[in-house]
This record gives sequence, C-alpha cells and structure tokens, in this order.
Amino acid sequence: MAIVVGHLSTAEGSEALGAAVAEARRRGTELVLVTGSPDGASSELDALAERLAGAGVAHRVVPGTGDLADDLVRTAAESGAELIVIGLRRRSPVGKLILGSGAQRILLDAPCPVLAVKP
Repeated sequence: MAIVVGHLSTAEGSEALGAAVAEARRRGTELVLVTGSPDGASSELDALAERLAGAGVAHRVVPGTGDLADDLVRTAAESGAELIVIGLRRRSPVGKLILGSGAQRILLDAPCPVLAVKP
C-alpha cells in the first residue's frame, strides 16, 4: 500500500505534499511522488528526496509523462495505493461551480480514495 501524490512547484502542490507526508507517516506506509514530467528537475527532486528522508518517510519517485492526472491514477492502480492526495486552487464563486478538469478526472477515475487539500 502507498500514498500517491504529484509533484508541482505551486502552493497547491506544496500543500498536497505536506498532507501526503503526514498521511504516510500516520499510516506507516510508503509515499510515492509522481513528477510532473519525465525529465523533472533533478536538483528540485534531490531537495524533495532530502526533505522526505528528513521527515522519516519511506518514499520513491516515479517520473510522469506530462499528464499528471493520468499519471496519478495509473501510479495509484499499479502500486495498490490506499490514497491519492491532490491540491486544489481556490476559485471564484463562479469557478466553484466547475472543478478543475485534472482534479475531476482524478476523482472520477481513481482506484482509491482521494484527499483534496487547498492552501
């Protein structure tokens, strides 16, 4: 079992990572970090790996294909994930009627529960 989270260099991505680390620690399970692209910035990934090691969380990094929604759903299915963690943007009153297309695809296609957090 694992907790799956995507890596994005945004406030939403940072919040999702923090929540995923907390869940992995609480559940005593591995954290699977999916990068946003196949060539994720190695220095940034090294810093993340150091952060995760410092948090005492077993983890591994999976390169993405560029479609983070599909990558998260696929990785969750392949790893038998017990949870996917995603970050959501704050939206205007009109925007609240429509969920982001990536988040919607994850929620509809995920093989496990999805935890959505926002900064």
